[in-house]
Amino acid sequence: MPSQKLISLTASGAALFTLAYVFCLTVAADDRRAPAPKFDAGSTRGIFFESVSDAISGQRPSLQSLRQTKTPAAAVAAGSTGATQAKAGPWDNLISATSIEDEVKRMKLHYDSVVTTPGPFKSGGYEDARLDLMVMSSMFAIITEYEGDVRWKDDAAAARDLLGRTAFNCNAGTTQVFNEARARKDDLQDLISGGGLRGRKAEDGNDWASIADRAPLMQYAEALNDQLREATGDQAMVESEPGDVRRPAELLAVLGRILVQEGMDEADDEDYRNYSKAMSDAALEVTRGLELKDYGMISKGVGNIMQSCDACHADYR
Repeated sequence: MPSQKLISLTASGAALFTLAYVFCLTVAADDRRAPAPKFDAGSTRGIFFESVSDAISGQRPSLQSLRQTKTPAAAVAAGSTGATQAKAGPWDNLISATSIEDEVKRMKLHYDSVVTTPGPFKSGGYEDARLDLMVMSSMFAIITEYEGDVRWKDDAAAARDLLGRTAFNCNAGTTQVFNEARARKDDLQDLISGGGLRGRKAEDGNDWASIADRAPLMQYAEALNDQLREATGDQAMVESEPGDVRRPAELLAVLGRILVQEGMDEADDEDYRNYSKAMSDAALEVTRGLELKDYGMISKGVGNIMQSCDACHADYR
């Protein structure tokens, strides 16, 4: 049996052998390494500054002055500059691009589920398809007038016209209507997947009388109200899923504006316009509450939406 001393010497020898082997590999690697490049300092003169001090003109700002200066983001959060407000379109202050895009995709998925085969479509699916098409047509109409960055701008007008026309044709579940609705299903798939609408022509401007109808949009408002009530059941729900509050609130704000566009039913009735504005204002109160993390403001806004809708329904059902 080997002695402890012999074992120790053997281990030491192995360690020395390993170090020598690593050193040899390092030397061999150094031998194969390319020499460091050499630059002529004059070749870059006039392109780069000689020092950081040369790059700064004027007096250097102090830390205190930087702390006292508002950044553009802070200025926007405090209320936006006049230039930003002037650039905003008629819809930009009501709804975010994210809510528009999410609602188009959400409605498209539902539309896919109701335009499947002629039987279910004829049995009532055409009514669901009509509502989905009108909502999406309205979203694309908004996109055509949206100043901010939002998807599908190039094809928005064509999509608005195609979907709006088919929506108004979906007043019965005939085979002809089903085939037209299925064609729009294919168009939507091409659009959402990034293929576009292959250069389809579109009318200039938004003719709301051919885009949407009040009755389906009122059904849509009721569905949004239900979603908003569910998403604001308590403060913890709002804090965990603020997007579930923002989307229906922003859509209700937009809906109040759509309902009084030229060509829509009762759009010239002052009482009706006041009801619609009250709904939009209450919905904006909800989104302001989200920004301020004020659950009391959110709850109050949701209640005001319900009151404005109930008052309107009592007079205009």
